[in-house]
Amino acid sequence: MKLENYEVHLPNYSIGDKIYDKIGPVCESYGKKVLVIGGRKALAAAYDKIESYVKKTNLEIIGREIYGENCTYATVEKLRAMPLYREADMVFGVGGGKALDTVKCLCITDDKPVFAFPTIASNCSACTSVSIMYNEDGTFLKPHFFVRPVMHSFIDTEIIAQAPSQYMWAGIGDTYAKYYEAAISSRDERLEHFTALGVAVSVMCRNPLLEYGPKALEDHRKGLCTYDVEQVVLAIVVTTGIASIFLTKDFTPDYNSGLAHAVFYAMTSYPVIEERHLHGEVVGFGVLLALLVDQQYDEFEKIYQLNKAIGLPISLEDIEITQKQWEECVKRIPDMSDIAHYPYRVTEEMLTEAMSKLKERVKKDNEEK
Repeated sequence: MKLENYEVHLPNYSIGDKIYDKIGPVCESYGKKVLVIGGRKALAAAYDKIESYVKKTNLEIIGREIYGENCTYATVEKLRAMPLYREADMVFGVGGGKALDTVKCLCITDDKPVFAFPTIASNCSACTSVSIMYNEDGTFLKPHFFVRPVMHSFIDTEIIAQAPSQYMWAGIGDTYAKYYEAAISSRDERLEHFTALGVAVSVMCRNPLLEYGPKALEDHRKGLCTYDVEQVVLAIVVTTGIASIFLTKDFTPDYNSGLAHAVFYAMTSYPVIEERHLHGEVVGFGVLLALLVDQQYDEFEKIYQLNKAIGLPISLEDIEITQKQWEECVKRIPDMSDIAHYPYRVTEEMLTEAMSKLKERVKKDNEEK
C-alpha cells in the first residue's frame, strides 16, 4: 500500500416519471446545441418526451441520430466524423447499455458534455465510467475505462416501466452478482479506500432486490411505475454504477468480477447463450454455483428462492446447456481471468460438487411439488 494521487468522479442523476423537467437547469450551463444519439427502439420510446421538455428550455436539438448496431470503435469514429457532432455543444445518449456506452466512448474521450437517458434497466451504463467495447463481429473486445461518468443521468421510470420486462429481469441477476463477487474477491485483504467503499456500497446491489425484486418485476410486467420498480431500478442503474466506479478505480477487474461471470463467459462458447439468453440471466445462474463453491449455503438459499420467484435460471436446462457442455466449461473456468484474484483457486472438483448440490436442491423442489 502506498500514498498516491487519484481522482474519483461519481454519477449525478435524477429519477422519477417527470424528471425531464430538470433538463434545462442541469444542461443549459454546458451550451445550447444538442445532438441526440440513441438506439432505434429507445428513440421511438423517449425522443418525443425529451423533445417536449427541451422546448421549454434555452436548448436546441440540432439532430437525431441512430448510434449504430454495436458499441465498437468503428461506430464511435463514424459518429465522430459527423458535422452535427462537431457542431453540437453536448450530446444526449438515449437507450440501453450499448447505445450509452457508444456515446460515452465518443464524448468523454473528446471531453464533450454528454448526458444519459436510459430507457431500460438492465445494467449500470448510465452511471458508470466504463464502456464495454465489442469487435465488429459482435464478440467482446475489452472494457474502456474513463476518469468520469456522464455529466448527469436522467432516469425516467415511466419510460423504463414501459420497456420489455426481460431487461429488468436479467438486470436483477447481474446486479446481485456485484455484491457477492466483490465480497468474495476482497475477502481478508487490506483494501485501498476506494476499493473498500466499493465493497461496502455493493451490499445495496443485493438487499433491495431481495426485498423488492419479485413485486417490482410483477409491477413492471403490468407497465406500472411503482415504488418497488423505482427501488430495483436504482439498484441496477445507480448503485451498481457507483460500486463499479470504486471497484475498478485501478482499471482492473480484480474486485469487479468473479466466478459468476466466469461461468457466463465460459458458456458463451455455445451459440445458444448469445442467441437465446441474456447476460444477467446467465450470471444470475452463475451466482448459485459461486455461493455453493464458497459454501455460503444461507446466501445460496436466498438467491435460489429469488431466482425461483422471478423465473431466473436454477438449472442447466433453464439456459439450454447440456451436461456435456457443462463438463467442458468446468475444464475452462479455473483458468479464467475473472477468478484470478479469488481468495482461493477454484478447481474442477469444486465446480462439479457445486453443480451436484444444485441439482440435488432442484430435485428436492420437484419432489415436494
